[in-house]
Amino acid sequence: MIILAFSDKTSKILPRIICRHFRHVAVIDVQKNTLVLYQFIRHRHIEIIRLKWRDLKILKQHGWKFVLVARPLPCNIMTHRARTCVAFAKYAIGMHEVRVQTPDGLYKKLKNPPDGGFSCYLD
Repeated sequence: MIILAFSDKTSKILPRIICRHFRHVAVIDVQKNTLVLYQFIRHRHIEIIRLKWRDLKILKQHGWKFVLVARPLPCNIMTHRARTCVAFAKYAIGMHEVRVQTPDGLYKKLKNPPDGGFSCYLD
């Protein structure tokens, strides 16, 4: 199971200009008792951060939004050559939508899926 975490904070200049509300997306892999966050830093640089469930509550208090996607994480996630955090997240959930290029677009697409059952919004 995968959780996509959306944030409106970033240190990059381009997302501040292009993106309206959400400016970053991170992939969280749900394992038995721990969560593994794959933080996209830049092309070919992904940080792995171990989290606990209480850390999600802390992130939520700082304005992060979460979307639960019921798919397994691909086994070759660290070797993917994504150029943006959105491309990395789309690869993780298996989405091939070309028109989704910003974290806002990905959030809207996952929140209101056309088939009615692709994701679950965590509040």
